[in-house]
Amino acid sequence: MHSSTRSLRSPLGTELVLSVPTTPQPSDTTWVLLHGSDGHETDLLPLADRLAPDAQKIAIRGTERTAEGYAHFRRRPDRSLDEDDLRERTPLLIDAVDHGQAALAPTARRIVLGFSNGAIAAAALLELRPDRFTAGVLIRPQPPFRSGPVGRGSASPVLVLDARYDERRAPGDGLLTAERLRAVGAVVDLVTLPVHHGISELDEDEIRHWASGLPETTTGAGGSTAT
Repeated sequence: MHSSTRSLRSPLGTELVLSVPTTPQPSDTTWVLLHGSDGHETDLLPLADRLAPDAQKIAIRGTERTAEGYAHFRRRPDRSLDEDDLRERTPLLIDAVDHGQAALAPTARRIVLGFSNGAIAAAALLELRPDRFTAGVLIRPQPPFRSGPVGRGSASPVLVLDARYDERRAPGDGLLTAERLRAVGAVVDLVTLPVHHGISELDEDEIRHWASGLPETTTGAGGSTAT
């Protein structure tokens, strides 16, 4: 299935790409895509097109410049997360999501999918702004914050994909992320795959299987029923 794409800049200056399927009856879902470190906004579009060819996509460029691309937040020299920076950039992501969605047809579901750095940012969004999303897919996340979970969000379904041989994550990072989201009300499926850090065919199969079990429409956060 073919899609048309166009680039936009949000009011707060974040670059994003919109992808709209050319089918006469697109699905009632928008996927929000957050790339990994040293990435670019279009990195996850091929994956999302395979997973949901008839869905709209909002692909967001990170606002932190890196050596080979972009990231959605800054790490300290010791590779620990700069949590203050992540919190400060959350409104930039929400601004980009809202701006992108306003340029697309309204949909009942909005799913955020993040990989690596983008998965951490997506976990922060699901914790801090659950009103903007109906579901989430986190590929190789780690907990976005050391403090206790903030507030209580919606009962959104979330898929966390951990990797048994991940050289860039500590053992248990996926579980800790899942527990944080469960503490704020999310319904989390945690799957540990026999893979390394990168996205694999097994990840794709798991996401496709998980997404097939989502309801067709929802009255939860993020879509046309909540804007």
